[in-house]
Amino acid sequence: MTLRDRFYTPATAKAILSWRILLGLGVGVVVGVVGAPIWLAVVAGVATYAVSVALAMPRGGGGPRIDAFALGEPWRHYVHNARLAAGRMRAAVDATPAGPLRKRLTAIADQIDSGLAETWEIARRGDAIDDVVRGLDPTTLRSKLDHAQRRAAADPSPAHDAAVTSIQAQLDSAERLQRQSAETASKLGLAQTRFDELVARAAEVRIGSVDTDEYERDIDDLVVQLRSLHMAVEETRET
Repeated sequence: MTLRDRFYTPATAKAILSWRILLGLGVGVVVGVVGAPIWLAVVAGVATYAVSVALAMPRGGGGPRIDAFALGEPWRHYVHNARLAAGRMRAAVDATPAGPLRKRLTAIADQIDSGLAETWEIARRGDAIDDVVRGLDPTTLRSKLDHAQRRAAADPSPAHDAAVTSIQAQLDSAERLQRQSAETASKLGLAQTRFDELVARAAEVRIGSVDTDEYERDIDDLVVQLRSLHMAVEETRET
């Protein structure tokens, strides 16, 4: 991952808007209290904050190990197709003669790889949500709720009412997760279609029939969309 890729990640976004702000303020106040000039206190606080955020950023490396077949459907399909698209992009780069255009396409292929990594993380999270839903078993919960409601109607009591409330809460949770999984899959599917379209246009870029700057912006926009989706689906860990 490049520094830019490491910055635009959910982990970095959370670090930026976290207790590290208070840490930086605290250091600045302490430095100011001991008699240092105001400018030095400000510099110390900002530096502390920046360093703490930098330490929280994902480390660079060869990227995540992607195994589409470790996932269930539809997530496996999306990751598998994204890998194929990234492979086609690398093949297009390899077929381009050395020169400025190849360098541009190489940078674009790196962005495609970033999109693949985001797709993998989104799919992993979507698959994990599906696992939770299967564990909750909405079908069984609906059956239990129906039984509990009939029992509560026939023999009203605080215990029976509490059972209905508990089962309803579990069912509501399962249905919320089901909706989120379906929405995430829909958005990832649209992004995958765009992924395939942009990779297919690489051949036009190679022969100069497509503006390279515009093409690169389209790739960047797609990766930003995937990162936003990744951040949104990660928020379910805290809800």
